[in-house]
Amino acid sequence: MLPRRKLLIVAATTGYQAQAFAAAARRAGIEFSLATDRCHVLDDPWGDSALPVRFDAPEASVPSLSGFDAVVAVGDRPAYLAALAAERLGLPFHPARAVAAARNKFEARERFRSAGLLVPEYSRVSLDADPAESARAVAYPCVLKPLGLSASRGVIRADDPAGFVRAFRRIRSILETAEVARFHDAADRFIQVERFIPGREFAVEALVTEGRFHPLAIFDKPDPLDGPYFEETIYVTPSRAPAAVQAAIRTSAEIAAAALGLTQGPIHAEMRVNDNGVWILEAAGRPIGGLCARSLTFDGGLTLEDVIVQHALGQDTSGVARESQASGVMMIPIPREGLYRGVRGVDAASRHAEVLITATAGQHFQPLPEGHSYLGFLFARSAGAAEVELLLRAAHAELSFDLAAVVASVPGALPTRPSPPVPAPEETLPSSSSPDR
Repeated sequence: MLPRRKLLIVAATTGYQAQAFAAAARRAGIEFSLATDRCHVLDDPWGDSALPVRFDAPEASVPSLSGFDAVVAVGDRPAYLAALAAERLGLPFHPARAVAAARNKFEARERFRSAGLLVPEYSRVSLDADPAESARAVAYPCVLKPLGLSASRGVIRADDPAGFVRAFRRIRSILETAEVARFHDAADRFIQVERFIPGREFAVEALVTEGRFHPLAIFDKPDPLDGPYFEETIYVTPSRAPAAVQAAIRTSAEIAAAALGLTQGPIHAEMRVNDNGVWILEAAGRPIGGLCARSLTFDGGLTLEDVIVQHALGQDTSGVARESQASGVMMIPIPREGLYRGVRGVDAASRHAEVLITATAGQHFQPLPEGHSYLGFLFARSAGAAEVELLLRAAHAELSFDLAAVVASVPGALPTRPSPPVPAPEETLPSSSSPDR
C-alpha cells in the first residue's frame, strides 16, 4: 500500500478559511496538519493537534515543520512561512522572496513599474518624518498606506495637506499598537504615499503552475471605492466588463505575478481600471481572504480550496472552470465601533441570500481604517451578475446589528485580538488530522 500523503495548512488562529482547507483535505482523502500562531506553551489549547508557529519569527518556526508532501496557506504572513517551509522541504510553492515582495507595497510597486505596468506616482515616508513637511511634497488627492497591512486596513485618502497630516498620524497609531509592532517588521516603519487612481476596481483569482498563469475568475467590485477609507463589500463574478477590458485585466494580473516572481500556487490580484488602462494594486501569493472563496464553485462542485489542494498535490488543474451561474459575496461592513450583542433580520435576509454571521457575543468591532474583520458574509447565486448584486443588497438591507457602545479609548488604540470566529457545524475542525475522523 502506498503511504498516505500529508498536507500542511498554514493559517492564523483567527483565520476564517482554515476549516475549509481542512474539509478539502478530507475530501481528497489525505492527512493534514494545521500550523497556526497559537500559544506554544499550553498543551493543545484548541484540541486539534495543531502545530504552533510564530508569524513574528517565521524562520525560527520552519524547523518544526517536517514530514509533509504539500503545503497551502491562508493569509499573507502564513503564506511567507509556508514558502519558507516549502523551500526547506523541497515542495512546490511560491518562492519566499516573491511572497515577501508581494506583501510589501513599496517593493511590489517597484517591481510592477519595472515590468511596464501602470503604477501611480508613489513614495515611501518614514514614520519618524514630520507629516506636515511631507504633506507639502505630494500631489492631491493621494492615498496613504501602511506597507505591510492587508484588507485596506490603514488605507486613507487625503485631499489636502491637513488631511494628509491627520491620515499620517492615524496610520502611525495603528502601526505602533502592540498587535502590529510585535512582528518587528521593518516595513511597518514606513507609510506609502500614492497618487489617487480613479476608476472601477476588480479582482482576479488564479493559479500559477511552474510560471504558467491560469485565471479562475474575475470579480467586479460594484461599489465605488473612492475613500476616505476603502472598505470592500461586494464581489460578483463573472465580470460584466467588456471582453477587451477583461482580457487586459487577465494580462496585467499575469504580468504582475511574474514581476513578483510568484511561480507556483494561488494568486489573488486586485486592480483599478480607467480610460488609461489597468492599474495593478496588488498581486498576492495566496487565495482570496475571509470566507469569500465560498462564492466560487467549479465544475463537479469543487470549491476553491478543493482546487488549491489538488494543485498543491501536483494534480492537473488546467482544465478547471467556474460554474455557469453567476455568484457573489458581501463582506458585511461594520456600521460603527462597538461590542457585538446580536443581529436581527437573519430569517428575512435568508430569503435573498445565504447568511453567515461570524461575529461572536462580546467581540469588539471597529470600522476601517483601524478595523480588520467583518460581522459576517452573505452569498448569492443567480442566472446573472446583476441579479446576484441585487440579492446581496436586499439581504443586507434586512439585517440590523446590535453593537453596544464601548468606553472611549486612546485615539488610534486597538482592542486585544478578537475572539476567533465560530465555524459552521459542518466545518468544525476535527481533533485528529486523519480524514477518516
